[in-house]
Amino acid sequence: MTTPRPAVQVRGLAKSFGGTRILDNINVDIEAGTVHALIGENGAGKSSLGKIVGGYYTPDEGEVEILGTRVTRFSPRDALGLGVAMIHQELQLAPELNVVQNVFLGRESARAGILVRGDMERFEALERTCDFGIDPLAKVASLRIAERQKVEIMRAIARDAQIIIMDEPTSSLTEDEAERLHDVIRRLKAQGKTVIYVSHFLDHILAHCDRVTVMRDGRVVRTSPIAGETKKSLVDSMLGQEADILWPALPPPPESSVRPVAQLRNVSTNTGLSDISLVVRPGEIVGLIGLVGSGRTEVARAMFGADPITGGEYLIDGKPRQHRLTVRQAIAEGVALVPEDRRKQGLVLTQTTRPNVSLGTLKAISGMGILNHRIEVQRTREMIAHFGIVPGAVDGRVARYSGGNQQKVLLSKWAVAKPKLLILDEPSRGVDIGARRRIHDFIVDMASQGVGVLLISSELEEVINLSHRCYLLSEGRIFAEEPAGQLTVESALHSVFLEQNSHRNRQEVAS
Repeated sequence: MTTPRPAVQVRGLAKSFGGTRILDNINVDIEAGTVHALIGENGAGKSSLGKIVGGYYTPDEGEVEILGTRVTRFSPRDALGLGVAMIHQELQLAPELNVVQNVFLGRESARAGILVRGDMERFEALERTCDFGIDPLAKVASLRIAERQKVEIMRAIARDAQIIIMDEPTSSLTEDEAERLHDVIRRLKAQGKTVIYVSHFLDHILAHCDRVTVMRDGRVVRTSPIAGETKKSLVDSMLGQEADILWPALPPPPESSVRPVAQLRNVSTNTGLSDISLVVRPGEIVGLIGLVGSGRTEVARAMFGADPITGGEYLIDGKPRQHRLTVRQAIAEGVALVPEDRRKQGLVLTQTTRPNVSLGTLKAISGMGILNHRIEVQRTREMIAHFGIVPGAVDGRVARYSGGNQQKVLLSKWAVAKPKLLILDEPSRGVDIGARRRIHDFIVDMASQGVGVLLISSELEEVINLSHRCYLLSEGRIFAEEPAGQLTVESALHSVFLEQNSHRNRQEVAS
């Protein structure tokens, strides 16, 4: 019996940036009609390998063969011509266009920017396949990160590619939404298409992939069938040593009599929040649990002064703050926010590591308007060592860092600020297991130092295991408060779905 030709064949591949070797002698075969995982720590080279196959990078050495054709030209258009489409971790959409225009960009039936019926019919057929429930006429700029990720996924599928590279496709999705994506992947596989799946979610890889390639330091460690693998075996290969998969021990929760560092009383906003009441005490980690669109991010933005509070009361250290609290005022009060979109809302990608670390505390390291360069460099070096930022250059180009190392730079900005309240919105999005451990340790360490932490994550296991208490949200309202130790992923999801259905039933009765 003849062995079928691989969908993708890579031999002796190498790539360098600025003298740094990011891929070295890569050899891998990706079988047609399979779901093939690429895993490794941030900076291991998995996304770079995906970008070469997807036409975004040109290799310095080696050969790439796609569906039996040797690649001699590298661009996304060339790759698409060979049947390859890529879904990026850092989304590449046109924000001022609507969903349909983005999905069919470059392949539209529309002329002169005007949608025609054919595009809508194509979109409806695609939506039946994906079941994402996105408004086709919504402007992409108005969508949440998770919804934009769905648009990127639909765009790749719409190109009818035979090979689809998915770089962290579930990083902003809830478990329910991720499962819907995995249903789509199963249908693609049944159609004979090949999926290259880059992810840090090892449970997803073990459940939905056929083969896995483990990478470390720009090299392939091994490629093997997923059958027989465990989370521990994959982590050991990624790290090059045996590792225990544990959650850090939380500090004791503060007494309920301790004055809150932050408190919301019946707060409403024009972004959909209604009657929100919550408390965060010094040294306490409080989780927010809800589906995408439940109001989690809106709570974070209101507490950081990014969205105005239109009703109710917001207290910091027991003192009421005006509704029109600005971001500048919130920072001065000791409030810090790590936003879910690190590239657009958290980092200045045109700057290096040093100014990004210093951005939130320029006043503290300046005198008479003059920045103390020595202190700035010293603090940046301390953060590089503390978080293990790679590359370890004080003036490294953040725009070229892996997603995980960009996240570490963003966390460093607030680690040096020593805030009273630290709000974390998807702190480990797109981050490998090694970096995730550092982030989890950082969260617990901040609480141990008396910082109040508000934690938001689509990964419910993360919220439950890192929190003292959790608030459950649906449709912009908090409907329950539970000790984290009494919650499981299953019970939390059950409560959220039950509340969502009850809300819809109440709306139907009212109408």
